[in-house]
Amino acid sequence: MKLLVVDDSSVIRMIIKVSIDMLQMEAVEAQNGIEALEILSEKYNEIDLVLLDWNMPEMSGYDVLVEIKNNALYKDIPVMMVTTEGQRSNIVAAVKAGAANYLTKPFTSEELEEKILECIGE
Repeated sequence: MKLLVVDDSSVIRMIIKVSIDMLQMEAVEAQNGIEALEILSEKYNEIDLVLLDWNMPEMSGYDVLVEIKNNALYKDIPVMMVTTEGQRSNIVAAVKAGAANYLTKPFTSEELEEKILECIGE
């Protein structure tokens, strides 16, 4: 399994990567939404799940989510928001836009691993 981790914080990407490694999965990293969409355009058939921050420079995670779900090539890849945006209205908006799951920061590695497994159906 290969997961795309999209977050402008290298520390958060590293924390998420540790959990992905514990699940014996592979992480591909992007530091913003534009980079994430470039990776998806090249490797969409290899990516099993996208973990996506909301607040990023250049392009918000919500906008990336909408782009993913509107693209026929990768609209079926599940997306989980992993973000500090915990307002109910944002959670509802993300779910309506197609997010498979939503995890607010800070989180434990157990919470993250559980949500990842939920998203990929294990």
